[in-house]
Amino acid sequence: METWEPRFVFHGFRFVEVTGYPGEPKLDAIEGRVVHDDLRCAGDFECSNPLLNRLHRNILWGVRGNYRSIPTDCPQRDERMGWLGDRSVVSRGESYLFDVAAFYEKWVTDIEDAQRETGSIPDVAPAYWTMYNDGVTWPSTFVLASSMLHDQYGDRRAIERHYPAMKKWVEYMRGFIKDDILPRNTYGDWCVPPESPALIHSKDPARRTDGALISTAYFHEMLRLMARHARMLGREADRTEYEALAGRMRAAFVRKFFRPERNQFDNGTQTSSLLPLAFGLVPLERRGAVWNTLVAKIEKESDRHIGVGLIGAQWLMRTLTEQGGADLAYAIATQKTYPGWGYMIGKGATTIWELWNGDTADPAMNSGNHVMQVGDLAVWMYEYLGGMRPEAERPGFQHAVVRPYPAGDLTFVKASHESMYGRIATHWRKTAGGFELDATIPANTTATVYVPAADAARVSESGRPAAGAPGVKFLRLEDGAAVYAVEPGSYRFVAR
Repeated sequence: METWEPRFVFHGFRFVEVTGYPGEPKLDAIEGRVVHDDLRCAGDFECSNPLLNRLHRNILWGVRGNYRSIPTDCPQRDERMGWLGDRSVVSRGESYLFDVAAFYEKWVTDIEDAQRETGSIPDVAPAYWTMYNDGVTWPSTFVLASSMLHDQYGDRRAIERHYPAMKKWVEYMRGFIKDDILPRNTYGDWCVPPESPALIHSKDPARRTDGALISTAYFHEMLRLMARHARMLGREADRTEYEALAGRMRAAFVRKFFRPERNQFDNGTQTSSLLPLAFGLVPLERRGAVWNTLVAKIEKESDRHIGVGLIGAQWLMRTLTEQGGADLAYAIATQKTYPGWGYMIGKGATTIWELWNGDTADPAMNSGNHVMQVGDLAVWMYEYLGGMRPEAERPGFQHAVVRPYPAGDLTFVKASHESMYGRIATHWRKTAGGFELDATIPANTTATVYVPAADAARVSESGRPAAGAPGVKFLRLEDGAAVYAVEPGSYRFVAR
């Protein structure tokens, strides 16, 4: 018996064709080897909805199959490249699935290594394909992924090491600004669901978001992140400059794109409303009206289905939930008909497709495992349904915010994450008598816990009034929740 296994080739696949076999092969005639970088699992998610559980599994399986010393776009065709746009916010979701700290620090170093002397950053890194298109959205992953390493792991070095290169990119891109608008966009809202099942990209102007709107909104957000990084590093002159430019771009963005008579931006695509809401670009007195316009579009035009492409999907679930639309986000996530993640599962998908209509579109783009369309779905599962996230000012889960959003018909959610300080876990459930929330906070950390309740006097912890329980301090009532400061330990809150 002789066994040989190739070490320098891999194939992503779903089916295997066998020819020349003597007889009819049984299932054990072939063994598949799962190959990926050796990243430790870092989280678990389970809820009362089997479709969401399957989606979580599909995300994990797809992400795992795209770890090859760089985060690849797909494992099965002639790309297998480190496309920056595929992993912008997806990288934050990955941090709940696997310990990606060293992996992403390596990749953001690859991105910096690929940066040209001018400051230009490619769309693919390492730059095996030399695609220096100088759009904003794909290169912005350099800033977003570095920020993720700081937020999720408390790694200040990720900002310290790469700040000069990030600043160099910002300064380079500033050269393209005209009248405080940045008209540099390469891919638009990539792969929005098209009007025809055979199309890859929509040709309908009503579905296409203006490229300058996207790039200006994104660069404004990158400036806000860079101002935060500058403050962290004590670079006050940079912080002041970035905040001033962001303010000017915000004003120009509203002047150019806002349509007050319709309470929408530009032609009113879902992404054209999502980005301003997510990035604080909507005039304060119009936020409610713009939100209502977006909800109406999702409910009437999309019938509570996906109506965005890659860019919109990065911010969709969190923005809807934070604006008060947790049930709407849940409805989108659990649709079983086209277009949506559940539709893919109904067609037998075990990972996430490249196209929402990947079963009917032109096979020129035919990947059945492309993490870009995950968007912020994994982030939403852990941070909003599971209700665990790091506080921005005390990153790496040194201080956690535990705030579950009981959405739709969910009756329970269990989630855990192996943070830098240890395991943080939540388990909430709806009961006949009210709402129960178990929370585990690791040693040497603290947390702020939100318990859905209209009256703090009706909240208990381990059978005692919560306000007087050991390790618990009542803070306030906020948006339908009783808010508590808690010390390390395990707690059971019950709201009747």
